[in-house]
Amino acid sequence: MTATTPAPFIGQPPPARHLRPTPSLPPNPRAAVRILVVEDQTMVRELLELACAQALPAATIDAVGTRAAALAACRTAPPDLLLLDLVLPDGDALDVMPEIFALAPGVRVIALSSHIDEFTLHRALSSRVHGILDKNEQPVRILREAITTVLDGRQYLSAFVQRLRASVRADPAAFDKILSAREQEVLRLVGEGLTNEQIAARLRISASTAKNHRLNIMAKLDMHSTPQLIRYAIEKGFARIPEGPSHGA
Repeated sequence: MTATTPAPFIGQPPPARHLRPTPSLPPNPRAAVRILVVEDQTMVRELLELACAQALPAATIDAVGTRAAALAACRTAPPDLLLLDLVLPDGDALDVMPEIFALAPGVRVIALSSHIDEFTLHRALSSRVHGILDKNEQPVRILREAITTVLDGRQYLSAFVQRLRASVRADPAAFDKILSAREQEVLRLVGEGLTNEQIAARLRISASTAKNHRLNIMAKLDMHSTPQLIRYAIEKGFARIPEGPSHGA
């Protein structure tokens, strides 16, 4: 006689099943993001802080107004995201990018400026920033979009910056195609009105070498006077006409 398994009665719980435990989801990497805002204008700095808080409510946000304070903040608590105004009271922010990356190797950087010109764009891209925004007429949603994009590991360029980059790439006479890196340094100093002797002292070269660089630049750009060269330097962003005591990138 064959034994049969009794049928379960109504209401009997089903046999126990051994289920794999559901793996816990990894923590949201953005939840612990530390943001450093570097902007010298108080109102703009506070608006940037507010935009960051809206984009990443759980982020820790620090804010300073100078290059020196930015370096000190990176040394004390390296940020994950840096919003960097390019023109600060104590100097050009791009000049300290190597130090910033040394202090915070994993930081993602969004450069901000109201003066995005060809030279600024060239230097910003060369310095390995991850995003570039012009501050003119940009809605806050663009900043939030930029933050999300760079934290996802992608590059973000505002619409104006994209158009400027496309224009430079299409120009066969763009300065970065015809001038060496040293000649670009010299042109920047010529634009500031420095003499050959002053340029030589700044770059630690001889005055005759500085003069030769100036002449080579003029020949490559088909210019025949220093005033022409200074005008070109200002037009392309190598130098700027002083705006007075107030600063604003």
